Amino acid sequence: MTERVLIKDLAAREDGPVRVSGWVEKVRDQRYVQFVVLRDESGAVQLVNGGVLREPDPENPRSDILVPRTTTISELTHGTFVTVEGELQHNERVKLGGVEIQIEQIEVVSKALPGNPIAADSGIDVRLDWRFLDLRRPEQNLVFRVQTTFLHALRQVWIDRGFIEIQTPKLMASASESRAELFEVEYFEGKAFLAQSPQFFKQMAQAAGFGGIFEVGPAFRADPSFTSRHATEFTSVDTELSWIDSHEDVMELHEELVVAGLSAVKEKHGEEIQKLFGIELEVPSRPFPRIPLAEAKEIVKAEGYEIPRADADMDPEGERRIAAHVKQKYGHDFVFLTDYAWSIRPFYHMRHADDASLTNSYDLIYRGTEISTGAQREHRIEVLEAQAVEKGMDPKELDFYLDFFRYGVPPHGGFGMGLGRVLMLMLQQPSIREVTYLFRGPNRLLP
Repeated sequence: MTERVLIKDLAAREDGPVRVSGWVEKVRDQRYVQFVVLRDESGAVQLVNGGVLREPDPENPRSDILVPRTTTISELTHGTFVTVEGELQHNERVKLGGVEIQIEQIEVVSKALPGNPIAADSGIDVRLDWRFLDLRRPEQNLVFRVQTTFLHALRQVWIDRGFIEIQTPKLMASASESRAELFEVEYFEGKAFLAQSPQFFKQMAQAAGFGGIFEVGPAFRADPSFTSRHATEFTSVDTELSWIDSHEDVMELHEELVVAGLSAVKEKHGEEIQKLFGIELEVPSRPFPRIPLAEAKEIVKAEGYEIPRADADMDPEGERRIAAHVKQKYGHDFVFLTDYAWSIRPFYHMRHADDASLTNSYDLIYRGTEISTGAQREHRIEVLEAQAVEKGMDPKELDFYLDFFRYGVPPHGGFGMGLGRVLMLMLQQPSIREVTYLFRGPNRLLP
């Protein structure tokens, strides 16, 4: 590969020859000097052409070099990719990083069309149409470096605990949890479904004796929602572990992972997040507050809001209000809502030993939005079969899943967490579209 220096590394180098490559962000073509702001994946730097010569000059021995260079710079369009060789100079008067490069050679590697299809004030739909250009913005670049750091920290926790990473199939012969919100696709002579979650396969790993497992992969929901937090394809962060006593063990692991991820992001990107997003990233203390769902509903009711739902669940406004209550009372951005009603949980959630109307389950709320559901799973085959029937399901259609439990499965539990929602809330962005590499929704399949 051609040797080049990343712009972020220029400040640490001594003055002297250097080679950089990147996209033209701005050109100031003055009479006697030309300035170019060049950006690569790591930052931006000012380039200077002090040898401006617009017409051939027989008396100037460098005329055949200076005129083409001046012309090339004058004709540069926004987004053109260039490679520049020149002299690095430290100059504290330069606001952009305290360094600049005196241009000696400039090569246009790939020319961009004049005019940019997106502008600083373009709406999200226009920017998504031209996502590759939108992603060149420093804020967007940072989003995905934050994502990388966050996931690496989570993986480190799992690996240190001896967990195994798995990749589960996304084509399924039948519904993973229910037939609601499923994408059906043609599959040779039959039909297949895109997986809503890796739930059944995570539990299969417990039957297989894997113990702790994790997966970061795509999930699909045929949900015609147009809210800021929904997508039809999203990245799900999943984990499952054996030999637990209750859902409390799952919540403790969940806390450990979240704190590790946010700590790593703050340490590596905190200053840049402050600069680009104006956010002082907070690492939450442990343990996170825990509030039974029934109690949370009473709290928001006492504060003037009654959940309008016909079922026993919490609605988005209720989540925002209980989060505001927790922030005011505990100074915490996270809260576990626990002990969800059996009537609104899937058949494989374990019920309370002393109250069959409740489950050993939780939702994790972050800054007023649910980011995850977790639970202790029911591992007793006779109870699982009875609960499936109670939910109106035919156990015969679940045979492949129920077989896991006919040959011995330890007590276990886990959670699934939406990565996009975590990033959206962490960076306080208005929509999951801003933090998804290529968003998929009810009316978007391109680019």
